[in-house]
Order: sequence, then structure tokens, then C-alpha cells
Amino acid sequence: MKSEKETIYDYAAELKLLAFKEELECTLSLAAEENWNHLQFLTELLGKESARRRECRRRSRIRSAGFPQMKYLHELVMEDMPKEAQVILPELETLDFIRQGRNLVLYGNPGTGKTHIATALGIKACQQDFTVLFTSVPVLLTQIREAKSAKALRTLQLRFEKYDLVICDEFGYVSCDKEGGELLFNHLSLRAGKKATIITTNLAFNRWNEIIKDKVLVAAMVDRLTHKAYLVNMTGLSYRLKETQKMRQDK
Repeated sequence: MKSEKETIYDYAAELKLLAFKEELECTLSLAAEENWNHLQFLTELLGKESARRRECRRRSRIRSAGFPQMKYLHELVMEDMPKEAQVILPELETLDFIRQGRNLVLYGNPGTGKTHIATALGIKACQQDFTVLFTSVPVLLTQIREAKSAKALRTLQLRFEKYDLVICDEFGYVSCDKEGGELLFNHLSLRAGKKATIITTNLAFNRWNEIIKDKVLVAAMVDRLTHKAYLVNMTGLSYRLKETQKMRQDK
């Protein structure tokens, strides 16, 4: 005949209460030391189960988001960041822009921390129970074209709309024709005024017509993406160049 503990382990396994299985002995000992009643014991054990599940969900959100690398806000060296980023970053770290459905556009030359900031904000958002998608604009455009060809565009759009935060990296690396520009515009417009989107780009707004050969469409896209958005000029000395210079000095 099974003991009470063995029965509890079986029930915990059946109900997938992993923390119950792992924490039962420790919690029983603590309950005996502190002279807890049954409700106190159960509250403690359920609290551990709840905390474990929250952590599992956070890890799952980070995996599902598709971040190319793990980057964190505490890794940023503030004095090395462009001035505008230094000023606005504390406000962005609150993630209120996600709650308010406001966009963030980080623009400037390569190597100044745009993708790092975007990724770090995305990871923090995952840790605070927001759903996040990280993608590059070239990859997104390919997905849109493929979905259209497969007559599955609306399915892709519905999924795209639901994320609390979408990060579109590398806007401006690849040019697109008028049809591609329209598809991208329509896709991004689904979130306008409702859900937050982060755009990183090496091009100032007056150069977007270099990648989308339609001035009217470019004007509409800039207007839609920048409405009530945070616009952060990330122009500065590339950290890669700084690292190279430091290596030379160290030699």
C-alpha cells in the first residue's frame, strides 16, 4: 500500500504539479519547524507551484519570441550611448509604451546599440508577461509574400496583430518593389494605434524612399509609424569601432 507521500507524488505527477513533487519534503519540514496549520502549508506549496509556472511561461515567451541573441538592459554602458538614448531609456524601461500601444523608432548608423536596446526591451517585456515577436523586416516581408501566395495572409495578419510588442529589425537593409512596400505597410498598419511596434533602421526618414520606390507610400508609412511614437536618434560612434580602437591602444 502506498504511503500518503507517494500518493501525493502520484497526484502531483498526474496534475503536472512539478513544484509539489520537488518542494513537498522541504515544505513539510518548514511547516513542522514553524508550526503551520494546513492552510498555511497549502498556501506555501501552491505559491511555489504558481511561481514555477510563471517562470516557465516567461522562458517560453522568450523562446517563442525569436530573439537572435540574448541582450539585457543592464549590459548597456550608458555613457557610451547616443545622447537621446541616454535621456529616453529610463522611460522606455518602464514598458509603458507597450501598455499605451505606442511605437518606438530607433534610427541611426550601424553599431550604436539599436538592436541591443530593442532586444533588451523585448526580453524585459517577456519577463513581465507581454507577448513579443522579434523579426527582421526582410524575413517579415518574405513571410507576408509566402502567406499571400498560400492564401493564408489573413491568418498571418491575425497572429501579427495579437502580439503585445513586435520588433522589426533591419528596416532599410533590403529594398522592395511597390507591391512589397504596400504589403509591408498594410501589415504594420494593423497594429497602428493599438499595439506597440519597435522599428530599428540605419536610414533617416527622408531616405526611406531609397528602399521603397514610392514617395506617396513612404510618406504614408512614416506618418503611420511615427504617430505618437518615440523617435530616438541613435547616430553616434559605432561600438565596434570603439572596440577596435581600444584593442589597438591596448597593444
